[in-house]
Amino acid sequence: MGGGGVLATDEDPFLDESASRVWIHGDLHVDNFGTYLDSTGRLLFDVIDFDEAYVGPFTWDLRRLAVSLALISYEKAMADDEIHTLIRTLAESYATQVKRFSTGEDDMSFAITLDNATGVALDVLRSARQMTRVNLLDSATEIKDGDRRFKRNQNRSTVPDEIREKLTDVFADYLTTIPTRKRLTSINSHIKDITTAQGFGIGSVGLRMDSMLLEGPTQTLENDIILWFKQSLPSAVTRAVKDERISAYFNHDGHRTAVSQRPLQVYADPWLGHAEMDGMGLFVMELPPYEASVRWSGVNQFDELYVLVKDLGRIVAKIHCLSDEDSDHTLVPGSADQAILRSIGGREVAFAEALADWSASYARRVREDHQLFLDSFRNRQFPSLRAQ
Repeated sequence: MGGGGVLATDEDPFLDESASRVWIHGDLHVDNFGTYLDSTGRLLFDVIDFDEAYVGPFTWDLRRLAVSLALISYEKAMADDEIHTLIRTLAESYATQVKRFSTGEDDMSFAITLDNATGVALDVLRSARQMTRVNLLDSATEIKDGDRRFKRNQNRSTVPDEIREKLTDVFADYLTTIPTRKRLTSINSHIKDITTAQGFGIGSVGLRMDSMLLEGPTQTLENDIILWFKQSLPSAVTRAVKDERISAYFNHDGHRTAVSQRPLQVYADPWLGHAEMDGMGLFVMELPPYEASVRWSGVNQFDELYVLVKDLGRIVAKIHCLSDEDSDHTLVPGSADQAILRSIGGREVAFAEALADWSASYARRVREDHQLFLDSFRNRQFPSLRAQ
């Protein structure tokens, strides 16, 4: 969904200056919720994919998610009043959780885990629990001459020696960007293999993505580590947030992605870091072995959606209000929970209604725009199609 300009120019009665300067996900649609294994060993149902993370108004994440929910609920033939209820529920759950953080009822350990999840969230966590690092390694690597190496295919190729040498130097620099308390033992620094590929996914198509295979915590073959060195592009949020203090804070977009993820993900990936090669910013993370996401095609009952949406509201509150202990708080001073609570406190009902009404209007616009696109495409009204 576009609309950065719309969000930037819309008057929002639930924003003040401090609530307009919090860490936000930047691309919070329904497919960006799934599982990850945090640095304490817990499986969490949470937000994933932080490529667009930045500093901005907290309501932008909620509006992005609300429109996404409205669109997918429409496709499931939900009635307008049911969709309205779901968006209100999202807003109410979010506001309630923010208040719990601000009053100390929930502390930094809050998360949706195997111990407290229900419904769809529990199903996704159980699916992730059945995944193994060995299965991930076997899908991407093979054992040759007694050790693991990446498989070579049309999607993954060997890097030239010159690039390998650069990446080896980049790896050493990257290790210094991991917070001291999260740096691992020296055996983890042994590089076994490097390959390169083109990125996949809508936002990553055509981007450079190098994979590095490292020795795991032991010299056995079942716990090796796969790192991604992914080319980073500017966040879409920067089109709407024109603040020199924020943009000047980051050395490059790999730095922005890594620095932004730590405040949004409590107990973040210990491999999370950044690097630079030939002037290109790189975001570095471990290829997650335990990542599962919601299969939205299988969630069709209103009651199921209702419970899931309440969880999503709590999760969004968590990413806005809680931070990893190694995150840098210089750019966003103060407590986000207090700032957000000041913005919506005492107006929770109006806040929920406003989000539901706004998302309904914008979802209708998206459907109309999509129909215009389809009609133009069918009738070959794009210049590139007329020549065919």
